[in-house]
Amino acid sequence: MMMKKEKTVGKAKTVGTLFSGNDLKKLIFPLIIEQILAVSVGMVDTMMVSSAGEAATSGVSLVDIINVLIINIFAAVATGGAVVASQYLGQKRKDRACQSADQLILVTGVVALVIMTLSILFRWQILNLIYKGVTEEVMKNAVIYLTISAISYPFLAVYNSCAALFRSMGNSKISMQASIIMNVINVIGDALFIFGFHWSVAGAAGASLISRMTACFILMWRLRDPKLDIRMVKQILHIGIQNGIENSIFQLGRVLTVSIIAMFGTTQIAANAIANNLDSMGVLPGTAMSLAIITVIGRCVGAGDFEQAEYYAKKMMKLTYVINGICCLVVILTMPVTLRLYGVSGETRHLGAVLALIHNGCAIFLWPAGFCLPNVMRAANDVKFPMCVSIASMFIFRIGLSYVTGVAMGLGAIGVWIAMIIDWIVRISFFVTRFFSGKWKTFYHGE
Repeated sequence: MMMKKEKTVGKAKTVGTLFSGNDLKKLIFPLIIEQILAVSVGMVDTMMVSSAGEAATSGVSLVDIINVLIINIFAAVATGGAVVASQYLGQKRKDRACQSADQLILVTGVVALVIMTLSILFRWQILNLIYKGVTEEVMKNAVIYLTISAISYPFLAVYNSCAALFRSMGNSKISMQASIIMNVINVIGDALFIFGFHWSVAGAAGASLISRMTACFILMWRLRDPKLDIRMVKQILHIGIQNGIENSIFQLGRVLTVSIIAMFGTTQIAANAIANNLDSMGVLPGTAMSLAIITVIGRCVGAGDFEQAEYYAKKMMKLTYVINGICCLVVILTMPVTLRLYGVSGETRHLGAVLALIHNGCAIFLWPAGFCLPNVMRAANDVKFPMCVSIASMFIFRIGLSYVTGVAMGLGAIGVWIAMIIDWIVRISFFVTRFFSGKWKTFYHGE
């Protein structure tokens, strides 16, 4: 049952009072900067490693897809903690919000250690299972990159959780500052290890490891030692697990589609990696806004004010479309320059440009509704619906149709990316219908 909106005496409540325009700017702007920096870590690795050849670039790109899968598991659990913390802050219960922070650190730390151990122990089996057809040189680079990357998982998980908690408090500036430091260290480390010591793939992974460790310790320094609270862990996992299943399967779908692309050879693998870099830059504002939505809508829901939740949801979606569209256009217009930063063949560069154009051109109109709007529902504890829609659409359209268009029709990577756009359209139709039906408002029942 939906909580009744809080009443005021003598004067009706004004919609849009929980967050001023200045509050939203202070939350959103650092998030955009932070997301730019987060994407830059992988982008710098790919650019610098490209100097070692397409086999090294391909090896890094194959593992990066797996890394994104793992990172999204951490992000999903962090989202669960951020939602719970935001809802408690909406109730003006700072003590419970702090307790939820403690539990989130414990949960993500344990999950990350387990994933790290499994990834290192079964690295050969994992890569051979997913990318069976790649060359021996590409596989060798992939194994090195995965092994070192896995060591950074616990640090990255805790960093993501701390950042999510600071965002839930409306203080995204702290995580932005940590991200700046992380990126500076990563760039310096890449330059030193790749060009100075000639460590190639190992150098790129090592620089990322050191930078993630540093950022983790910076944010952890501001938190007290956690103590276990089973009841609150369940609250976090109620959202985190379902969101984690959705994100994990979504990223697994990306891994499987890349395994299809791997069938087409090193050129298409490298082109896919370059396009993924450019695509990430295009939707950076949308990614930042999806995180801000969790904080804003979660706070409104915790206060029991669904009128303001809907008001801010519409306002932030409109803003997302504007800034995300501008960013996608900038990426498209600057591709003739940015593509020259990659040390790959002309054929690879051309295909990468085509793939990036498909993604960013369609993302202007589709991406926010497909990937930001579901966070409105998650912030109100409506997590099962977006999970089910995303999983079904992923298997039927992104994976199933990718095989049809990419392999059966002979379109290669381009066919895979066309299937991706169709997947977006399907999920958007469900999410938009759900939002305007108002059913997402009925899942929050207080503590």
